[in-house]
Amino acid sequence: MTIEIENTNQDMTVPDYEEIIRRVIGRALTYEDCPYESRVYILLTDNQEIREINSAQRGIDRETDVLSFPMARFPDPGNFSDLETRDPDAFHPGTGELILGDIVISMDRVFLQAREYGHSPRRELAFLTAHSMLHLMGYDHMTDPESAIMEAKQEEILRLCGYTREEA
Repeated sequence: MTIEIENTNQDMTVPDYEEIIRRVIGRALTYEDCPYESRVYILLTDNQEIREINSAQRGIDRETDVLSFPMARFPDPGNFSDLETRDPDAFHPGTGELILGDIVISMDRVFLQAREYGHSPRRELAFLTAHSMLHLMGYDHMTDPESAIMEAKQEEILRLCGYTREEA
């Protein structure tokens, strides 16, 4: 597993953020039975930069908490069975790793939402990472049934990692 983490918002950081991100990504891949060595890029930034990225990439001129940019296509979320045939360009030509995609997280929003939801910034960072990993593996929350599936998976991944809502 290759995880590249770039932190451009050093003013606002969570202690052990790299460990949190690596643990959640590893657990999400195991939980979804990903059979490949995988690669994920994470950018930790601020509200201004995530707004610029959101505007440039999605045409939405506002800040958000997290953005996910999947590399692979999953018509059936979490189904890796025919990925090499279906989407060969999702694999790194040199290493053979599955390039799942990129995650962008606003650290400003991590701290704001942790206060709003009454849990720790560590738990919020873990939540946004789990949420985004599920997006990278094809899950979405556009309908109520999709949302229920994604929420249950997020909570189970966080529980398995030990990041509960009660963590203060």
